[in-house]
Amino acid sequence: QVQLVESGGGLVQAGGSLRLSCTASGRILSINTMGWYCQAPGKQRESVATITRGGSTNYAHPVKGRFTISRDNAKNTVYLQMNNLKPEDTAAYSCTAEIRDEATSDHFQYYWGQGTQVTVSS
Repeated sequence: QVQLVESGGGLVQAGGSLRLSCTASGRILSINTMGWYCQAPGKQRESVATITRGGSTNYAHPVKGRFTISRDNAKNTVYLQMNNLKPEDTAAYSCTAEIRDEATSDHFQYYWGQGTQVTVSS
């Protein structure tokens, strides 16, 4: 069974930094796109950043220039470096990965982590 486990969330003052990590484990054969989403209270979940296996990235406009997504394919891990954090960045952040595993060997499907809370105080 595939699992995604996030870490690195917490409470930080505005202008501070956090680094989120998410590691996929299980009988994984291949991982395509990985990404981070966020959901603030009362709002819909939104894409923050994505990265392909080859390293191509895409960012939501509000985080461009402040957040950096990266991945270590050997470790099945994706990171989100969050700099110059703002109170409006406060949300639950979840990672997702497009994975082909031994149970679904002929196709990819998306898996999600349980989420980690990021709170930015003003």
